[in-house]
Amino acid sequence: MTLFSANLGFLWQELPLPDAIRAAKAAGFDAVECHYPYDVPVEAVRSALQETGFAMLGINTTRGNVAAGDNGLAAVPGREAEARQAIDQAIDYAIAIGTPNVHVMAGKASDEAGRVTFIANLKYACERAAKAGVTILIEPLNHRDAPGYFLQTSEQGLEIIEAVGAPNIKLMFDCYHLQIMQGDLTRRLQTYLNSIGHIQIASVPDRREPDHGEVDYRYILNLLEELGYDRPIGAEYRPVGSTGEGLQWLKDFKERTGSRPA
Repeated sequence: MTLFSANLGFLWQELPLPDAIRAAKAAGFDAVECHYPYDVPVEAVRSALQETGFAMLGINTTRGNVAAGDNGLAAVPGREAEARQAIDQAIDYAIAIGTPNVHVMAGKASDEAGRVTFIANLKYACERAAKAGVTILIEPLNHRDAPGYFLQTSEQGLEIIEAVGAPNIKLMFDCYHLQIMQGDLTRRLQTYLNSIGHIQIASVPDRREPDHGEVDYRYILNLLEELGYDRPIGAEYRPVGSTGEGLQWLKDFKERTGSRPA
């Protein structure tokens, strides 16, 4: 049976983070992940995780000054000090709550200077994270939801990973973003699986519950089982209504039947 992680950046947003963790447990999820937990005391999150027996699979570095248009800092030339502060903050928080992955957000950049800056900051992040057994993730984002974002394709991400050259950096494979940007999800998963640290799903094109739209996730989940991928799949979508009202997909996906991919 496939395992699923509730992304609390989008699910149960009306609840404080510790209560959202408890709600995910009650709803039948197997783990949780979130975006920016930094306003919540470590002790409260750690207590909720211990109570539920959950792992918080991943957190993001901060986006920076959102009001000014920031969407991450690590690839932005001239802001290296801020980027590394965000990296330190995320790794320290991850260590405190036992989180194995930190997604380092690239931010808006478009030229070689952005690439050089991103690689240098990722090398810093990987060295810092390795001491605690934490994996660094980088995630391509689509150009509609994240205009100007530096990292937009899986191949670009893999080239960056190779350039960083650290054993603890992996690709965050968000099916929603990559379907919009590139498609061909089956072949990309088959080809790049060893470089993938986490997989996320949402319907395309509306980023709602993953049981409709142009991607057949039953097929994708069967494929991943065939490939031997056994880590929780991140449910990172925006519910149509309340989170609880839209969770029939979770039961259906766990009980799914169907032909295996050839």
